[in-house]
Amino acid sequence: MIIYNDSVEIQDLDNGIKRKVLAYCDEIMGVEVYFEKGAVGAMHSHPHIQLTYVLEGKFEFSIGDETKIVSKGDTLLKERDILHGCICLEKGVLFDVFTPCRQDFI
Repeated sequence: MIIYNDSVEIQDLDNGIKRKVLAYCDEIMGVEVYFEKGAVGAMHSHPHIQLTYVLEGKFEFSIGDETKIVSKGDTLLKERDILHGCICLEKGVLFDVFTPCRQDFI
């Protein structure tokens, strides 16, 4: 399967955050998330493993008890059910991979 980025609808999640669900099957999902400066990815947890790669921008990420500043090229791993969230410090884009697929995003 090949997914062309320009053929995927962008979803406006409000508060300066948008996303594109790019490709998925039952076991895995790839998502681009666009943040405006100052946008907040609220603290939350879910039963999925999540790998986040910073494509652009700068973010303050909290994962469990750890808070760090990350930027282009950095990667974050969020284990199942761990509390996590972020604040966008410079307009940016994240690429998230979830396993299994986030059915709530479809």
